[in-house]
Amino acid sequence: MSLHKIFFAALLLASTGAAQAKVAPEQMARLDQDLTPLGSERGANKDGSIPAWTGGLTSPPDGIGYEKGKHLPDPFAADKPLFRVTGANAGEYDRFITRGQKALLERHDSYFMDVYPSRRSCAQPEFVYKAARNNALVGELVADGNGVAKAIMASPFPIPNNGLEIVWNHTLRYRGYKLQRQFTAIPVNQSGDYYQITVHDDAILRWSDPQKRNAEELDNISIYYLLQTKAPARSAGYVVLVQESLNMSVEARRAWTYSPGTRRVRRAPTIAYDNPGTNSDGITTSDSFGGFNGAPDRFDWTARGRSEKFIAYNNFRRVLVPYEQLVGKHHINQEMMRYEKHRVWEVEGNLKDNYRHVYARRVFYIDEDTKGIVATEIYDGRGQLWRVQELGGGVQYELPLCGGSGDTVYDLMVGRYLMLGLINEEKPIDFDAKHLDANRYTPANIRRLGR
Repeated sequence: MSLHKIFFAALLLASTGAAQAKVAPEQMARLDQDLTPLGSERGANKDGSIPAWTGGLTSPPDGIGYEKGKHLPDPFAADKPLFRVTGANAGEYDRFITRGQKALLERHDSYFMDVYPSRRSCAQPEFVYKAARNNALVGELVADGNGVAKAIMASPFPIPNNGLEIVWNHTLRYRGYKLQRQFTAIPVNQSGDYYQITVHDDAILRWSDPQKRNAEELDNISIYYLLQTKAPARSAGYVVLVQESLNMSVEARRAWTYSPGTRRVRRAPTIAYDNPGTNSDGITTSDSFGGFNGAPDRFDWTARGRSEKFIAYNNFRRVLVPYEQLVGKHHINQEMMRYEKHRVWEVEGNLKDNYRHVYARRVFYIDEDTKGIVATEIYDGRGQLWRVQELGGGVQYELPLCGGSGDTVYDLMVGRYLMLGLINEEKPIDFDAKHLDANRYTPANIRRLGR
């Protein structure tokens, strides 16, 4: 039996019982042997189309024109596509295509996927790898899976036992500690018309605070997050504050908004679950930003195993063009996209009985190296595919830090789509925002910011 089959069989066996965590010391040793420090398979796949992980891209390569403070040059610019997947030849690649990609290929003759050589560029600092090794020994699900204990810094379950642990790996993956950015969101309607929303946001990802030794030191707050809408004029001045809970059974997400129209700060329990996402023009939900965020409690999560899929990856070129070159009538300009074959975890979430959500079923494809969601499929109560989300994998090689570039959500029912997190015409994300502190993330402060 192959290593992959042994690993998946063990996961299925664990998933049949109560939520588990921790691994035996001999299993943990695999993180320096056949598994990477974050728990993905170190070796290449059978035909070599997915290479072995050799440490990723940990610094700017020589000769690519890297300048600090500017967007990252494409280190793989010389790569040429291996082939193009279209609606006409999609059947040849069916096992490597997500159902969401298949739906887009079927709906739009203009949609295609250029598949490039796979580059396992993901890399993290050594202190993240050290934390992941410790998390494998101590990390626990608590409160029926609604919280995580004892782990810290990195994904809490490098060798997961079940689907819920894989979802938590995405939610608590390392993304830096203090960061800020200005980004643009672009909703595109059925006729191809669009407008731009300009947003400033910043966050303290307390889960990755280098001074914290375990989850118990976080006082149940994993993230401080603040968002300020700058444009268009009708939305300017709107402020959102979120204090994200680590254990949802102790306390749910706390959120507040400041509206320039009322000049009041209000508690905002609607900034969670299936309520329309802020600055999304109703095309996505609050808990779909970044693929998925917040409380996992309304769904039963099942690991469907690992597979090989064509996913958006190493899309450096996408960040280097003006927004107008990204916008297509029915979908993002696919000439700007790069796809690679990578191994992904497939996790399915089905809405629990007696719970409410506009989504009845969600399917996540989670990159084994970055631990982040790279694609989703969202189904309505009738079982029909409703929305498709495409994120991406890759690396901020100057740090290093694993992550993608942008987020696109397609609403198949109404024919609209939304691009999120665009920084092409803004400054690069500041991953070293040392000036941010907890006093910024209070209701009193967002009143001052709104004014």
